[in-house]
Amino acid sequence: YILKSSFRHNPIMDRLHQVSINHPCAMAATPDEVGFFQFLLPMINAKKALEIGVFTGFTTLGIAMVLPDDGKIIGLDINKEFTDIAIPFWKEAGLDHKIDLRLQPALDSLNQLIANGESQTFDFIFIDADKTNYGNYYEKSLQLIRQGGIIAVDNTLWGGRVADESINDPSTQAIRNLNKAMLEDDRVEISMLTVGDGVTLVRKK
Repeated sequence: YILKSSFRHNPIMDRLHQVSINHPCAMAATPDEVGFFQFLLPMINAKKALEIGVFTGFTTLGIAMVLPDDGKIIGLDINKEFTDIAIPFWKEAGLDHKIDLRLQPALDSLNQLIANGESQTFDFIFIDADKTNYGNYYEKSLQLIRQGGIIAVDNTLWGGRVADESINDPSTQAIRNLNKAMLEDDRVEISMLTVGDGVTLVRKK
């Protein structure tokens, strides 16, 4: 009902979403979450975005759609098999010129961006990659995001596992630790939403 009532469908997005959810790994963000980002980014005049964890490029495409024509989203991933699925859809949508895909460990790419003087230049950053590195991605993102920019952290409810203290696998513990750290971080304002599998937004003060 939510998707029927609030998500404005695009045929290319719809086809890419079907490919993404039918993939054995099925790690894509939900359409309502991507739709929320499409609503949010123009409100903050986002022109430069960063996505940590691309998978099949569903979120990447959704963000590229709402960036201005001279806007850019840099996508970080390590799996060419996944991102090769995305590229034809990006091209079909005529938005591949806005997307800068970088295939190497995300921390390496983040460190390169910082070394290249791109700290405090990003308007929006989406973190949705390996959970055990969430804390590291968050700290690097705080360096790269501008004052007033927004970092969105995906899967912060993690299927409810973060609320079950008997579950302590590395990924669950990493998300739980970051949730606590973000709440206590006086460098940001915070709001945890129940969209998708939980997405936490922080705004850099």
